[in-house]
Amino acid sequence: MKTIKIAGVPEHFNLPWHLAIENGDFEKENINLQWTDVPEGTGKMCQMLRDGETDIAVILTEGIVKDIVAGNPSKIVQVYVESPLIWGIHVAANSNYKTLADLENKKVAISRLGSGSQLMAYVNADNQGWKTDNLPFEIVNTIDGAVEALTNGTADYFMWERFMTKPLVDKGIFRRIADCPTPWPCFVIAVREEVLEKNPVLISKILATINQTTEDFKEIPSIDKTLALKYHQKIEDIQEWLSLTQWSQKPLSAEMLNKVQNQLFQLKIIDKKGTFEDIVKTV
Repeated sequence: MKTIKIAGVPEHFNLPWHLAIENGDFEKENINLQWTDVPEGTGKMCQMLRDGETDIAVILTEGIVKDIVAGNPSKIVQVYVESPLIWGIHVAANSNYKTLADLENKKVAISRLGSGSQLMAYVNADNQGWKTDNLPFEIVNTIDGAVEALTNGTADYFMWERFMTKPLVDKGIFRRIADCPTPWPCFVIAVREEVLEKNPVLISKILATINQTTEDFKEIPSIDKTLALKYHQKIEDIQEWLSLTQWSQKPLSAEMLNKVQNQLFQLKIIDKKGTFEDIVKTV
């Protein structure tokens, strides 16, 4: 039995992994897949890949592309979720900010430098025609840190996946001002190069197994109820999320990689572009 470490956010997107692990689907392939939840998100997972703390990460596309270009010795092996991530733009429920325009030049709470919450703050600012040169940031690590920062006024707004943040909106802690979808597929699967070189067949088996799970995921009886219960969501919110979410079983295309890199470059998030071979590896 070969042990492989995998990391991802504790969010509804990753339930297919947990189901496949619980069902013993990886064990049947003689793989002991050990999952670690990373509530801090993409910035932390990039660090874990660099440090060898994880072999695989289910990670935001823009975050891992940025980090591979900056020297992270990993490769994207597949797209995991094809549909965009819908980032909700949130303020404290009792704040005076009413519209997106009110947030220009205001301080953004982000989980870490290089995280999706930071990169998407640039994308959103660019969409609004704001200057992106000196967006002010407050590092809050997790969603709990964001609640504290927005409530205390040490940050003004916070961008996080809309449905996972909805319970905080329902409780009257946050108010959602707008949405900002990613202009690309939201999650990819990245693997450390060293692991890829040593175990290409193993990685290929892991992908085949998860792809089988995601392909039939929406057909699982009462999957909406399971998700709502596990992630503390209202059933109607989960049903809407399921209707908007499309898992993928395909590699990242050169065309889509160009789109991501061009936008990151334009926003000065990366200062150079990597080649397709630098960033993507099909197993």
